[in-house]
Amino acid sequence: MKRITRIVTCITFAVLLMGCGPQKDAERLVDQFIEQNAIEPTAIQDVTYLRIDSTKMISDSLIEAMQQRSHELFKEEIDYPVKSKGNKLYFIRMKFTYKGDTLRHTFYIDETLEHIVAFK
Repeated sequence: MKRITRIVTCITFAVLLMGCGPQKDAERLVDQFIEQNAIEPTAIQDVTYLRIDSTKMISDSLIEAMQQRSHELFKEEIDYPVKSKGNKLYFIRMKFTYKGDTLRHTFYIDETLEHIVAFK
């Protein structure tokens, strides 16, 4: 019985460790993106992230359209990396306050979890 409890505990711990990695990587990536591209990064406060997920429903043309849109919080000319070939993207939703308003953005991240390719 003691052995089964140890095995279950080890498996649970391993699953938790694997699940936390991409989430924290995505959050760090969004934080860096905001630091580099927001007009007033310090005005973005009370940040909370929802669970990272993936999608294959975002086309390259939709990515390009999102990249062309401007938003008052961010610089006009953001230098996005070239999206790697493939249909899978990760996305993470962020809720935050900016000058008293509660806002939400969704950030789309490439399959390698290394680059933000667009946001809305």
